[in-house]
Amino acid sequence: MKTPRLLALFFIVSCFNVSAVNAAEHHSGHGASSSGGGGGGESGCLKPQLTKFLPANLATVVPGSTFSFLAFNVSKPEQIEVTVKAIPVEVTTEDKESFYLVKGNLPANLVNTTARINIKVNAKNPRCNGENGWLVKISE
Repeated sequence: MKTPRLLALFFIVSCFNVSAVNAAEHHSGHGASSSGGGGGGESGCLKPQLTKFLPANLATVVPGSTFSFLAFNVSKPEQIEVTVKAIPVEVTTEDKESFYLVKGNLPANLVNTTARINIKVNAKNPRCNGENGWLVKISE
């Protein structure tokens, strides 16, 4: 008498389990994971990380001073664009295997002003772009 009840219970539990597996298989890609079957993720995109800004934020510097920062999750150094007060600045990059050391100089004609060193990283996928920066006070 207990056997039919156990079989019925087992059957009911397996039906719930099959429907849960089926739902997980067909709906795994709704933004929760980039490896799922439904799409919607960012295809393994890692946003660039821009850190270790030198000179420090709001530091007072002389015109033409050197600045530097580290850029992680950047494929090619050509993706990095730097401007200071909307003036494009040439930078040099040094490949450190897991990141780039980026260096540049402030424009010499910026005097007695506060300027933002603005960094943009342009990736193939616009969702993977990155932007950051910091302020420096430029003296005479």
